Amino acid sequence: MMVMLSLPYLPGSVEWVYEQGDVKAKLAISDRNSSFVHIYDARAGTNEPIISREIHMGPVKVMKFNPVYDSVISADMKGIIEYWSPSTLQFPEDEVNFKLKTDTNLFEIVKCKTSVSAIEVSPDGKQFSITSPDRRIRVFWFRTGKLRRVYDESLEVAQDLQRSDAPLYRLEAIDFGRRMAVEKEFEKTETAPQPNAVFDESSNFLIYATLLGIKVVNLHTNKVARILGKVENNDRFLRIALYQGDRSNKKVRKIPTAAANANESKEPLTDPTLLCCAFKKHRIYLFSRREPEEPEDATKGRDVFNEKPPADELLAVSELGKAAASSLPENVIMHTTMGDVHMRLYPEECPKTVENFTTHCRNGYYDNLIFHRVIKGFMIQTGDPLGDGTGGQSIWGREFEDEFHNLRHDRPFTVSMANAGPNTNGSQFFITTVATPWLDSKHTVFGRVIKGMDVVQVTLHFP
Repeated sequence: MMVMLSLPYLPGSVEWVYEQGDVKAKLAISDRNSSFVHIYDARAGTNEPIISREIHMGPVKVMKFNPVYDSVISADMKGIIEYWSPSTLQFPEDEVNFKLKTDTNLFEIVKCKTSVSAIEVSPDGKQFSITSPDRRIRVFWFRTGKLRRVYDESLEVAQDLQRSDAPLYRLEAIDFGRRMAVEKEFEKTETAPQPNAVFDESSNFLIYATLLGIKVVNLHTNKVARILGKVENNDRFLRIALYQGDRSNKKVRKIPTAAANANESKEPLTDPTLLCCAFKKHRIYLFSRREPEEPEDATKGRDVFNEKPPADELLAVSELGKAAASSLPENVIMHTTMGDVHMRLYPEECPKTVENFTTHCRNGYYDNLIFHRVIKGFMIQTGDPLGDGTGGQSIWGREFEDEFHNLRHDRPFTVSMANAGPNTNGSQFFITTVATPWLDSKHTVFGRVIKGMDVVQVTLHFP
């Protein structure tokens, strides 16, 4: 640990504001309940600030240091943007090409009646990006304060792209619906990490997370160069950081021999790594050029499952499971026009799901419903009174949460809940006809077919 400061106020934004080689390791801390910003020397061993001043009219929400021009960009709760020197806390007149903010576009955030979620500065110091709750990413020129680019990532734009013919931006309907549900949940969660938009080391590419995945945008051509993580449909990436390696380091990772022959005259390739966090996930995700290893032991593959749930959660789940197991049925027979399908249920592992399913069975909710979704070599799905995959609700009249446990989609004839995203269970369920491990921790497994497998197979041929 470098330093621990005892503060007489509640801290808001915190930012290092010094360059490598500086004598003082200056740390800027804003007061969450006032407009003051305090500068501390982390090496001084004191809790007294070097300098303090009111920068904004209200509490500072975000600060970002621009080391190239020795300036700090900050924004308050109302979206007002200010430039200031970390040494004097005054406007850095010598570093910019304007004197009045009316000559810039720095009031753009206020004009749009939004605020600032995050600020990132390009490595060359010439640009900075701002992400806002209105789902727009704005890129400004630092010295002039002029707006360079605006990228609209609103849900309305995402829906328009989904309806378009552009394959790069389209998803399967069920996947898109799931992601839209996550987006709406994210909007309601104030404690979620705020998304940001970072620059690559050339300052020509802007990288930020969206509903589709992580977009890499060429600022010069104004086109999307790549989308990362599009297939990771269970993760909504939010905040990101980019490490592109140190080219001064002699230990540069070499490219494979076949590729090296075609690039002998070129400098060795680095292995850039993008680090991300995701909504409601206690994990760090890393994207790189390397393909993940595929060992025989599945527990040693790409995904490292090392989270341990809190003790109170384990106790609550255990008590709930014991109480539910004593009253909920463990076997159900589903009568179809093709024959009977016998299912074994697991009330101890997922009491709420089994309660919902068996109550619907008793009440006749599933009577005369069709298998509205039949995919050969995958599964059959039913439970929708409308018969088109858009209807159905739980016995509580609302969506209910997932119940993930040690049961997996590791074999055919697994009975699992259909959903449109995390914690959106209703009445629809499906029966797999093959092992589908990619559905683990996405859909609640609550039963297995123990008799009537032939009926399930026959149903596959009658879409």
